[in-house]
Amino acid sequence: MSRKGIDVSKWQGAINWPLVKQDGIEFAMIRVGYGSSSGDSCVLDPRFHENVAGALSVGIEVGIYLYSYAKSPQAAQKEAQFVLDYIAPYSGKLAYPIVFDIEDNSQKKLGKATITAMVEAFCSTIEKSGYYASFYANLDWCKNYLDMNTLKKYDLWLAHWTDNPSKAYPYGMWQYTSKGAVNGISGRVDMNIAYKDYGKIIRDAGLNGFGKAPVDPEKEQLIKKVEELEKTVQRMKAGLASIEQIAASARQ
Repeated sequence: MSRKGIDVSKWQGAINWPLVKQDGIEFAMIRVGYGSSSGDSCVLDPRFHENVAGALSVGIEVGIYLYSYAKSPQAAQKEAQFVLDYIAPYSGKLAYPIVFDIEDNSQKKLGKATITAMVEAFCSTIEKSGYYASFYANLDWCKNYLDMNTLKKYDLWLAHWTDNPSKAYPYGMWQYTSKGAVNGISGRVDMNIAYKDYGKIIRDAGLNGFGKAPVDPEKEQLIKKVEELEKTVQRMKAGLASIEQIAASARQ
């Protein structure tokens, strides 16, 4: 399966979400804000709440991303906590992953081990809070700045602006252009394809605040009755086998 999506921030301005929905967009990755080198002074995207509310109101599934400026795993963990604080009001409403956007040139000099540890720090913090964690990176970062084997436990959202994306790494989402055009959005917008049914995966796992669906009481009673009947049938079969064995011995 594949689903058509966008990612947006304040740079898209005011968005007409009903028109976006009508244009076939099924999901939106929305920027919550951006981090800082220490993680202590993260900044909320001024259109975050507006965009989340607008997308949800028309039935577009929503995921969240933070643009990182962290310079250490500790800073990345603080960035994750910033995200958790701002998505808390949307518990049970976010059907797509919570993503660590790692791509800033200022981070390249940190080295592969530190950058990989930063992704791990962010994603593990998100996961421990019951959310589905992922990370965003372009092909250059995947090849040269991240230990992709260490990070294979998390889904990659790959940025590769081409008609033929690399198959070097598995990915759950692909950002294929920054020059998309969608009704309801002025100017260009990033376009994405999701290859997993994140809504179902996240809901079925009880993540992102959805919780596991309660069992219908009547269905639960029916299941118990069926289980009891199956046990009764097994006992009857065992009893019948004993009778047949006794009868066979008597005929000898």
